[in-house]
Amino acid sequence: MENKQSSSSLKAVIAVLAVLLVGSLVYIFKLSSDTDKVQTVLKTTETEKESVLKDLEQLKTTYDAAIAENTSMSDELIQERDKVVSLMAEVKKSKGDVSAFKTQLNFLQNKMKAMMAENEGLKKQNTVLTSQRDSTAVVLTESKKFNEALVGQNSELAKVVEKGSKLTVLNIQSSAYKVRSSGKEIETEKARRTNMLKISFTIAGNEIAQSGDKTYYVQVIDSKNNVLGEKKNISFDGKDLTYSFTSTVKYENKTVQVSENLPGKDFVAGTYFINVFDKGELVSKSSFNLK
Repeated sequence: MENKQSSSSLKAVIAVLAVLLVGSLVYIFKLSSDTDKVQTVLKTTETEKESVLKDLEQLKTTYDAAIAENTSMSDELIQERDKVVSLMAEVKKSKGDVSAFKTQLNFLQNKMKAMMAENEGLKKQNTVLTSQRDSTAVVLTESKKFNEALVGQNSELAKVVEKGSKLTVLNIQSSAYKVRSSGKEIETEKARRTNMLKISFTIAGNEIAQSGDKTYYVQVIDSKNNVLGEKKNISFDGKDLTYSFTSTVKYENKTVQVSENLPGKDFVAGTYFINVFDKGELVSKSSFNLK
């Protein structure tokens, strides 16, 4: 009877131990399974974190390249680049789920695409404007050269017109006379008999010259370098001129014959010089001899 009771107690203890063993095995299996799941989650989280950081690094590289182009959007691009750098720092510090960072990453990627498109548009506009500016500069340079050429041509033309509009004095003639008390004039070649010179010259016609009164200063110099006649002095542009007489004519763009008398006495033999001045400019000259 006692042996039967002992056997029953032993079986009960064995049964309890068996239950405990099974429970322990189940718990160990579950614990091992949970550990594997945690490790899998941790590995997945770390992979996602690296992926997010890689995408953020690409964003930063794209912004750096765009900023280096120094466009009008540089300040805005720098602000967005700084946001990417800030998010990278947060991701690196994170220990858990990075899904929230993925949302921010998507937002920054979309913003970057929009800004890059806008930046490319501005670059194209700048290229067009630069081309237009260069073309305008070429046109302006050519226009400047053309204008300078015109100014030069106009200056030369003005000189030609000025030169062409000047009157030509030619055909200076001179004769010596003995004027008697009766007024009769007798031409002579001898100095001792001369008491008057007749000086004449021609003003050529010129259609582009200015018409009106023209005054010429006539200078007659004898063989001893004396100025005959009035011997009056006048100054033109700081240069003094001593002249024998003046001759004023009404010029109407047609050829005019001028003749003036120069009375005197004690004429000496030798060569006489006649100079005709238009103001201070010598416009014609000639010479003659008295015996």
